Amino acid sequence: MPPPVRPEDQGDHLTVVVRHAGVERDGRYDLYCHPEAGRHPDPAGACRVLDENTRWGRDPFAPVAPGTVCTMVHGGPATARLTGTWAGRPVDATYDRGDGCRIARWDRMVPLLPRIGAPAQAEPQTGTPARTEP
Repeated sequence: MPPPVRPEDQGDHLTVVVRHAGVERDGRYDLYCHPEAGRHPDPAGACRVLDENTRWGRDPFAPVAPGTVCTMVHGGPATARLTGTWAGRPVDATYDRGDGCRIARWDRMVPLLPRIGAPAQAEPQTGTPARTEP
């Protein structure tokens, strides 16, 4: 009988290094998919977003195409580097949030990459509003 398959022997393995995203988001994470494993905050969600962005003949980690018109919005100093193997191909991709296109590229990979942006707003209260005195 062959030995059991170890996570590190699987083909879908990525190392994610996030910097300048914030104390709770920065770090180095190992992710294995099919089945999900590793030291990532959300391995199931990360593998799901990778599967959703994988299409035959297209690189899910491709950078923004040269000449693409992008909004000049800066999304902060966060950077990420992904290395490893996905769908049988080597991966070495970098991410940042330097303009609208690169922000969208990052956001397509959440929760593989951490969600960046304004903190969640409080839910509006329902019911009768409090009465204030004049």
